[in-house]
Amino acid sequence: MPSNAGPSIDTITEGGRVTQVGEGQEADENAPPIMTFGAPIAGDVLAERYELVEHINNDSAGRLLWRGVDVVLRRPVAVVLRYPGGDSATEMLQAAVAASRVIHPNLVGVYDAIDEGERAYVVREWVDGQSLREIVAAGALDPARATAVGNAVASALAAVHATGMVHGNVHPGTIMISDDGRVVLADARTDGADSQASDIRAVGGVLYFALTGHWPHAEVPLHGATAGHGRAATPDAVRGPEGALAAPRQVRAGVPAYLDDLTMDLLDGSLPPPPSDVLAAELARLDVPADEHFLESNGPLRFTAETGDEPSPLAAAGGRKFAVGIASLLAVALVGLLIGISVLRGDGDSDRNPTTAANPSPTATAGEDPSDPPAAEPPTITAAKIIDPDSGDRAEVRDAEKVFDGSVDEGWETQTYKGHPDFGRIKRGMGVWLDLGEPRTLTSLQVQLSARGASARLFTGTNEHPSSNAGDNALFEEYEQNPIGPAKEDAGTTMTFDAFDADTEYQYLLVWLTELPPSDGGYKVGIQEIKVS
Repeated sequence: MPSNAGPSIDTITEGGRVTQVGEGQEADENAPPIMTFGAPIAGDVLAERYELVEHINNDSAGRLLWRGVDVVLRRPVAVVLRYPGGDSATEMLQAAVAASRVIHPNLVGVYDAIDEGERAYVVREWVDGQSLREIVAAGALDPARATAVGNAVASALAAVHATGMVHGNVHPGTIMISDDGRVVLADARTDGADSQASDIRAVGGVLYFALTGHWPHAEVPLHGATAGHGRAATPDAVRGPEGALAAPRQVRAGVPAYLDDLTMDLLDGSLPPPPSDVLAAELARLDVPADEHFLESNGPLRFTAETGDEPSPLAAAGGRKFAVGIASLLAVALVGLLIGISVLRGDGDSDRNPTTAANPSPTATAGEDPSDPPAAEPPTITAAKIIDPDSGDRAEVRDAEKVFDGSVDEGWETQTYKGHPDFGRIKRGMGVWLDLGEPRTLTSLQVQLSARGASARLFTGTNEHPSSNAGDNALFEEYEQNPIGPAKEDAGTTMTFDAFDADTEYQYLLVWLTELPPSDGGYKVGIQEIKVS
């Protein structure tokens, strides 16, 4: 690293803000002047590590946005430069450090922050994609996609808020959607101007924008070259004669009532918003495929001003009252209907066979003792997560649920590693942690891979660990002490482990990849499905 390099990401301790490449509004005639003399050029290497490849744009806050590559780890990065460094760049660098402390699949990863005096720069995850602002400019999202975006943003905020921090800059310009569909939130501001409650209300604004293409906050315009928040000009929301905001369903046909209600409740300043984790859970419940919207009849999270009613436990936890009365009545009615059908069927049977009706008895198959206990349910995977203790960006820890969704058409896959099949010799490996829900005896575990040639081991343990680098490292160090045996050789893409102890029950397992097959000019593999029996 150059001798004049200032503090790195590990030595700065305050908060601030940064910008993700591609999300910011490009500089216009009102933007601060951009330094041209001594500005970097393609091919420059910063801190003897980050090579600048392509100048993307200059944002409205006077920062130079570049696509680069980390020549040590051989991965693409975004480099945000500011001239000069020193005091003028303190806020940007401080925010990078604050953001780097929160690791979540829906938050953009921050790798490094360096002050060299004449310039300062932040090195961040490169996201191939567009901002939500850019995507909606081509047309409002359908309700299912809007819900998925809201769910991702609320989940990211829940991770930020769990640390006691505030994002402070949630809007369509700071929400990036990658080409593979990942939604990430960037450009946090921790200057004390916002609160966790305002973060949550902003999710309502994002939902409104995604559903209608209009921004609902007239007092906070979605533009501003001098603000430097990446806010591009967007039509204001439709309003009535007295300035009342039109609901999404009044602007656009086809918006479900549950999503309309939730959005308007979040935008209602007279109602205290729920905690971010409660909102994330509600949006996750609603974020289901279009052909599975059986949840619509249950209604969304609803909340009202305080009344004298006794709150439910859920309302007490979230500071809300959940409007579930109608859903409860429907559920009771459905149970009653099923009971009625059962009784009617019983009456019909009595008409045809009075003896059977008067003396009911269980039906037994020939040779079967009715007193035998029912057969045990086969073991199933109830949860999974990706274990990646040697990565700083946590970019590969999403999509774990796809390894046990019953479909081999899509799964989880590693990134492409260069040079060597053992993860480019920069990792001990990666794995998938499995939870069977309860201790079970097992005979085999099958792993369906996307290609032949991978190597893996199977371990077991007794403890869960948090999803973080430290947690993954602790989990691996515990589980590697308990191997279950090598995989059977298979000529195809199925890897089978069957060295389970018949007298031992297992709940937690770790499928640990050690070598990857050749793919895409490097080495990678996908795990399409895992089954236990």
